[in-house]
Amino acid sequence: MFILMRSLLVIFASASGYFIIDQIIGHKLAYVGLISGILIAAIAIVFEERVKRTPLRIVTGGALGLITGLIVANLLTYPLVINLSGNTYLELAAYLLTNCVIGYIGLSIGMKKGDEFEGIGFENLLKKEEGKPADQKNSCKGLIIDTSVIIDGRVAEVCETGFLDGKLIVPQFVLQELQYIADSSDAIKRARGKRGLDVLKQIQANKKMEVIISEKDFPGIKEVDSKLVALAKETDGKIFTNDANLNKVAELHGVHVLNINKLATAMKPVVLPGEVMHILVLKEGKEHGQGIGYLEDGTMVVIDNAREHLGKTVDVSITSVLQTTGGRMIFSKVKEELKRPVYQ
Repeated sequence: MFILMRSLLVIFASASGYFIIDQIIGHKLAYVGLISGILIAAIAIVFEERVKRTPLRIVTGGALGLITGLIVANLLTYPLVINLSGNTYLELAAYLLTNCVIGYIGLSIGMKKGDEFEGIGFENLLKKEEGKPADQKNSCKGLIIDTSVIIDGRVAEVCETGFLDGKLIVPQFVLQELQYIADSSDAIKRARGKRGLDVLKQIQANKKMEVIISEKDFPGIKEVDSKLVALAKETDGKIFTNDANLNKVAELHGVHVLNINKLATAMKPVVLPGEVMHILVLKEGKEHGQGIGYLEDGTMVVIDNAREHLGKTVDVSITSVLQTTGGRMIFSKVKEELKRPVYQ
């Protein structure tokens, strides 16, 4: 499609140049217009490639400057053409020279001034959301995902549930770190990196989420965590992580954080002392006679006097619940032990 469009541009530009020169100068020099049209089309194609890599603020400033320059050039050319009427060559030369010089000056000044605007603020002026005040900031808000939560994998399941909506932003420097881990010589790191890439592919296939790869980088900052904080502050986004240290640093900078570990803790069922549960005793505990079991969500249950019930499912009565930084622990006793009479 792009090749066809560019071919049509070259044909149209060369034909236009040929007929314009043919009408102004004559048939003998019409080939000059043909060659000029081809050169103009080639310059336009090169300019198009450069525009793709240029920030929006610079492109907009350059376009405004070019338009202003061409308007001024034509206003200046009109009296010159009147004074040079009768000499076709001088008219054409005056028209082309004035438009090229003043148009280029306008383009240069527009691009330079456009670059002086802060990127986010300038682009927001062009992307005002409907129903918001004109001066209200409209930054690229979204969930900025870090490497640890990608490798964790639970984010893909959370996205599948539909609890998360909007944009999931994956910075390019996070992808590079993930690729570095996937290419590691250490087998465990390599497996984690590949798992992270598979998780990203799964999220991209989910139609409920819009995944955006952000090219924004901060060359002056080396640490990935610091780059994430800087990106979140610039875009007014939230960081989605399971890294406790990143969580603390981001909050110190006033950045909102969604911690998937806190979400998992909040979703665990409430257990009250005295409640009876069915627990499979999997292994021995640290203390004498203790047994260890787990709930379906992975919560550890410490069971007193359960060593003799290893490998069996027993009824236990909850005695207390302890919340730690590493998670939640439940202490209990075998229900049968509570029924035994106490002999003095």
